[in-house]
This record gives sequence, structure tokens and C-alpha cells, in this order.
Amino acid sequence: NSVFILDEQLKITGRLENIAPGEKIYSARFIGDRCYLVTFKTVDPFFVLDLKDPQKPAILGALKMPGYSDYLHPYDENHVIGFGKDTIELSNAYSNNPNDTMAFYLGMKMAVFDVTDVNHPVVMFKETIGDRGTDSELLQNHKALLFDKDKNLLAFPVKVMVTDDSQNNTGSNIPQYGNFTFQGAYVYSLDLINGFSLKGKLTHLTAEDYLKAGNYWYNSDKDITRILYINDVLYTLSNSMIMANSLGDLREIKRLEIK
Repeated sequence: NSVFILDEQLKITGRLENIAPGEKIYSARFIGDRCYLVTFKTVDPFFVLDLKDPQKPAILGALKMPGYSDYLHPYDENHVIGFGKDTIELSNAYSNNPNDTMAFYLGMKMAVFDVTDVNHPVVMFKETIGDRGTDSELLQNHKALLFDKDKNLLAFPVKVMVTDDSQNNTGSNIPQYGNFTFQGAYVYSLDLINGFSLKGKLTHLTAEDYLKAGNYWYNSDKDITRILYINDVLYTLSNSMIMANSLGDLREIKRLEIK
């Protein structure tokens, strides 16, 4: 894992090499003179890099925590939001060797990283959604995120999987995949005092759709993929519907089916 700095002629002026050997870069975000980097193998090192001097880039600080971030989004100059997966590290998962450890991903994880002290970044807030199998398009495509700091608004599409007691009592310590419970938009309030506060959930699926889905749900024309707002109206979009809800209380205003 390396970071290279190039000048206008694309000549290398500075470099940082061999960052977190044996791990893999999962996300990076460049903000001003800093770079935030997430690597992962069994835990999530969150690195703060100093790029002010293009000839001497340096690691200012690092934080290790379970899970990883697939996407990093700026909140302000001293706070970064991470979106990814929570994980658990287990030994003896597939062998009798106690030194044989593996990380298994769990539900979707959000975290606010406080980098005010660049040498000692900390997790200010953390939120986990669902269990193993929970996923969001946001983790592959940043355009799926709706964020407005002034409105304390954070929203994204998500498919939620949840395990029940029967799945948790299998005699194996390996986390089980959850059953399908929801597809739609999670809408949060986010500020630096209260952290993540779930305002509500919006879906284009009917009660009948959920009954038909059973334990599994595959991509359909009713999956919400994008969220936006105009004035005081929040819009959710799928391939088969545009739904308008009040931005204040998420009350449905109108829906338009696309055929």
C-alpha cells in the first residue's frame, strides 16, 4: 500500500510506501493537505496522512477498530464519516490452529471520525445496521449518499438482513447470514452533539412484496437506489416509482409509478 505525490509534469516528488503490510486499501479521501486512508485485513486501521510538504508525506496518526470503511465522506475540516461493514475476528474458524484468525463481516457500519488531534484520531459516534448480509449501494457508489450538513440530513438506500435465535444457536461461532427484513432508504439526523439519530425508513415495497420475499430479496425494480430533496420534499427513486415525502416528518405526500 503506497501513496505517491506527482507534480505538474507527472514526476514523483514524494512517496509513502509499505503502509500496513499485508493489508489492503479499502478507501481513501483527500481533503486539503490531508489524506485519510483505510486499510483492512482483520481490523480497520484509519490513517491520517500529512501531504502539506509534497516531498515529505508522513503518517500523522492511526486508529485501529473492528470493521472497515468502504467510503469516506467529509463532514467538516476535522470530522470524517465512514461507511462500511462491522466485523468480528475469530480464531479456529476453519482449523485447530489458535493462531489462524479470520475476520467475518457483520452488518453495515457508520462512524464519525474526529481528527481534531491528527496524531490521535478517535471514533466520535458509531452506528450499526442489521446483521451479516446487510448491504448498501453506497458501499460501491458514493452517488447513493444524500448528505447535507446544514440540514443535519443523512440518507442512503440499504438492504437489511437480520438473524434470529435459531440462526444464532447453530453451535458454530461463525456469524450466520441474516434473513431479509427491509429494502429502502434509511433517513438520519446527524450532528456532532447527538451523532446518528434515525428519523425513519422509506420503502417502495408493499406488504405483499415482503411476504413474497421470504428470507431473501434480489434486485428488483422497486429497490430504492437514489435519494434527493428539493425544498422541503424528500424524493426516493427506484426503477418503478418516485415517492415524495415531507422532509420534516417523512409523511408521504404523493407517489408516481413508472411503467
